[in-house]
Amino acid sequence: MGDKEEFFLHGDHKNRDSIVKRSSQPSLLDSGEDFEMLDNADEDSSGDDLPPLEDAGGGESKEEHHSREPARTKDTTLEVSTTQDEWQDVLGNGHLKKKVLEPGQGPDSRPLRGQIVQINVKSFLSDGIMVEEQLGLSFTLGDGDVIQALDLVVQLMEIGEKALVETSAKYAFGVIGSETLRVPPDADLTLHVQLLSTGASPDFELMNPTEKVTLAGVKRERGNMYYQRGDYTFAVNSYSIALQIAETSSKVDISFEEEAELLEMKVKCLNNMAAAQLKLEHYEAALRSCVSVLTHQPDNVKALFRKGKVLALQGEYAESIQTLKRALKLEPSNKTIHTELSKLVKKHSEQKGMEQAMYKKMLGNPPDAILQPQRFKSWHLSSSIRLDGKHLCTAILRSLQRCSIRFKSGLWLGH
Repeated sequence: MGDKEEFFLHGDHKNRDSIVKRSSQPSLLDSGEDFEMLDNADEDSSGDDLPPLEDAGGGESKEEHHSREPARTKDTTLEVSTTQDEWQDVLGNGHLKKKVLEPGQGPDSRPLRGQIVQINVKSFLSDGIMVEEQLGLSFTLGDGDVIQALDLVVQLMEIGEKALVETSAKYAFGVIGSETLRVPPDADLTLHVQLLSTGASPDFELMNPTEKVTLAGVKRERGNMYYQRGDYTFAVNSYSIALQIAETSSKVDISFEEEAELLEMKVKCLNNMAAAQLKLEHYEAALRSCVSVLTHQPDNVKALFRKGKVLALQGEYAESIQTLKRALKLEPSNKTIHTELSKLVKKHSEQKGMEQAMYKKMLGNPPDAILQPQRFKSWHLSSSIRLDGKHLCTAILRSLQRCSIRFKSGLWLGH
């Protein structure tokens, strides 16, 4: 895990400016290689296109990190006497529990979602080894800026309260763990948390454009981190927050250049969101995200590619092929688009063959000549009608209906 991801895992807003400088290297989601990373990672188990999560931000290698990290020791402050009935089961499933060690200023001082909170926190593995200590950690409550356990528990704390928290891996670092913090996969954690203060929710309308772009970028990078970990629902949530920041109208003066910068951020968020929605199989939502991008940037290749994929998954092969051909015309050397387009053309051809065979069977396997457009001319059907797929079925049924009407009215013998 790189420095950038470590920062976003813990949401230290004080260091945002320095992080923005460090993140000048384009992320995988912005690079020209993100087609493979976003859309073919599941199919290619070699992992060549998607670096390990810990390397995604360009961070140090395992050896470099481990050689710099001091040896960790067991912290005896963790050995607090507790009884089972003193614990609050936060979610009712036994995976996240909280115990008040020192009460705070009362229930009225509890923070609300969207507010900025400041806490002290120590994190321990189940064997008592301290993972890290963070003093004065600031983050927006409920935005997913920190591990889920903190997002959930801090909402139940009072200002000044000290609490002991036990969380399963599900609400911490999950099945992947954290290489930077040396948290193993599926590791439960114990947290010492103190709520120091709460602040008002940020007012996006009063932010200048630079502040908006910076904050939206932080939320989007957090979404990228979730995406790389496979937490697509959380990724969509982070992208949505970033999009909200970028789209909020401003009460301060904004130049044409700053407006263009905000639009570029909006497009990036929508493109990344479409990728996550595809993974979640939310096809209509993904299609809307792609269409929104193309409204602003009609030649955005990533949006065209993902729109083509969505249409194909919805069975709209003809439109999907047209969309991918347009993307390929813009980037003729893109191998991923070539591969996807070839697969779709073959699939579309097979589908048409199956439909023709089905309609022949429905009509008692008539000779091929009956299915030709010109034979329907005497039934008052235009020979220009598309006779593939559902259009063929509709044409046949309407023609048979007309034949039946003529027969009953005596017109058939007159022709």
